[in-house]
Amino acid sequence: MGKFVVAGGRAGIGRALVERLTRSGHDVLVLGRTYPASLPPGCTFFEVDFRNPDAQLPVVNEPISGLAYLPGTIRLKPFRSLKAHDFLEDLQINVLGAIRLMQHLEANLKGVHGGASVVLFSTVAVHTGMPFHSSIALAKGAVEGLARSLAAEWAPSVRVNVIAPTLTNTDLAAGMLSNEQRKQAAIDRHPLKRILEPDEPASLAEWLLTGASQSVSGQVFSLDAGIGSLKTG
Repeated sequence: MGKFVVAGGRAGIGRALVERLTRSGHDVLVLGRTYPASLPPGCTFFEVDFRNPDAQLPVVNEPISGLAYLPGTIRLKPFRSLKAHDFLEDLQINVLGAIRLMQHLEANLKGVHGGASVVLFSTVAVHTGMPFHSSIALAKGAVEGLARSLAAEWAPSVRVNVIAPTLTNTDLAAGMLSNEQRKQAAIDRHPLKRILEPDEPASLAEWLLTGASQSVSGQVFSLDAGIGSLKTG
């Protein structure tokens, strides 16, 4: 069994991933802004706020089989309303926080016999233009470019991949799913007539983090219910 680090693992997709990994018998270090009400057996928690570029990171004295970075934002504004601090905050949380954590744990990842894995998260809005998504699409586009470059630089010892989900039923997306009318409108925009539940991207993340995906690196996986690739009307 391996040791995994899940940043943003206290809720949503991250929590679903933590539960999957612990059910499989792995040890998981969960990083998050506030201590959760409960954690599955086999977890430890370290409080860190990735909005703060100087936040203390955990000391890890053992090899790490995998790292998933899930802190993110959903900032939907008209382009004319976005200020420099909006772009900078999205970059800090989505990109710079991931960079700092990966640099901090690089030696731990490279110390695993048989290779380690990193999974980052993007959004369908990088490859499918959507109004009011300028800031988050910019930040997540940087995540995808970083992942491809790092996958090449760290090969063969560490694999790096990205998951790009569409709208997912999490607390982060609560404002977009705040009533049945909004939720149904979101469902209707997708060719498969559904949005994602947290366990769907979590199951893909688990596969990418573990040995079953040893030949996969530098890839971006779209989980988009068809919205990025299908035209049905």
